[in-house]
Amino acid sequence: MANYQLLNNIDHGSLRVITDHGAQYGDDVMFTMTFPSEMRSVQACYPILLYKDPGNAQVYPVAVFGFERGENLFLQGDSWNASYIPLMVRRHPFMIGFQQANPGAERQRVVTIDIDHPRVSKTEGEALFLKQGGNTVFLENIANMLEAVHQGNEENVAFVDALIKHDLVESVVLEIMLENQDRYQLEGFYTLDDEKLQRLSAEALGDLNDHGFLLPAYMMVASQSKLSELIAMRNARLQL
Repeated sequence: MANYQLLNNIDHGSLRVITDHGAQYGDDVMFTMTFPSEMRSVQACYPILLYKDPGNAQVYPVAVFGFERGENLFLQGDSWNASYIPLMVRRHPFMIGFQQANPGAERQRVVTIDIDHPRVSKTEGEALFLKQGGNTVFLENIANMLEAVHQGNEENVAFVDALIKHDLVESVVLEIMLENQDRYQLEGFYTLDDEKLQRLSAEALGDLNDHGFLLPAYMMVASQSKLSELIAMRNARLQL
């Protein structure tokens, strides 16, 4: 279970973060949330679908890495074989937290760290603080990444609402058959109706474009070609 603490150079001055990849670091995930701001990069590597979280019924876009829980076809040992790794993977073991200086004051965003995460170490990895107590470049980059994640979460709500508003979202059950006749059914996912997207009125297209959502919508549609590549990667592992 995660054990997030407000990051500071007194309690966590000696901590380091391992940036290698592997199942031992929690990278063996089937999919992760993604955001409109990174979809141009994500679609070059992964299929992008919408997923409805059964826990809270929230719908959000995801980059798909495999066909069953715990499967990440881009992982090979300690390597992640793709030109881009989504923000929600790279942000571990950090997360945005909120802090109030006093009751009634505006909540401030702060960096928290899961000190029980397997990436956290005292002997290897990237240092978080300088010897004199300031932030390292690595930690500054993490803070910027977390800010992008925070903004991305807000963008996702508006993005999905816009797609639903223009009747572009459709439920899909992906049935995958491998060369060994194994079948996988991916449920709980949604995709965009590309025919409806192409037939949108000038007003609807303008609305999506004005909010910065037209390009991400096209990126989602374009990413569907990556499903066949994902199947090919799964079939290739059958030969190993």
